[in-house]
Amino acid sequence: MTQDAGAARSYARSPGAEARLVRLADARLYLCLGLRPALPAFLDEVLAGGVDVVQLREKGLEWQPEADELAVVREAAQRRGALVSANDRADLAAFTGVDVLHVGQHDIPPRLARRLLGPDVLIGLSTHDPDQLAAAIEDPDVDYFCVGPVWATPTKQGRAPVGLELPRLAARLAPPFTPGAKPWFVTGGVDIFTLDEVLDTGARRVVVVRGITQAEEPGSAAAALAGRLRAA
Repeated sequence: MTQDAGAARSYARSPGAEARLVRLADARLYLCLGLRPALPAFLDEVLAGGVDVVQLREKGLEWQPEADELAVVREAAQRRGALVSANDRADLAAFTGVDVLHVGQHDIPPRLARRLLGPDVLIGLSTHDPDQLAAAIEDPDVDYFCVGPVWATPTKQGRAPVGLELPRLAARLAPPFTPGAKPWFVTGGVDIFTLDEVLDTGARRVVVVRGITQAEEPGSAAAALAGRLRAA
């Protein structure tokens, strides 16, 4: 463990941050979405369906427009007790009141993001191979990690799919809902039709994009996914 990484846990977390960790530990369904018409109504529908975490992911937005959209997401999520995640941008996460910052392997490292954010904003990290997965489990600045993409997906252009073996490894190293095990989510091509294959790996949390955002009835799609996950 580096000195910087160890220092990240020398700060006490606030009661609000502890509550975020409790909500994260209970989360099953994580939605990533971009800008869309009638966003507040859409969010109310899918959050009522059982979405636990919402991430706004719209590449190329300037700071103020993205902050404004995050405020819309945050307002809707707070009514339902869901967590809100900023994507990549530690500066946005520091000043917009979100619950989570999610970063990739080539974004700001979690130890540096923690120095900017302090102890109370949760940090998630994408992982794509066994070494990255093991490092995320051990990293004290990472509160959860994602595993994938399991299948090729247009939302991850240029990223080769990792298949189902990596979630199987994650399930062995961090068994879901085991005391002390770090939460993790499977991502990449997950929808109601592929969910059983994901669950068969031992995973119990997923990130969904098109399976909800492109559904004819997004609220019903969210409810079906959330129901299957909570029954697993």
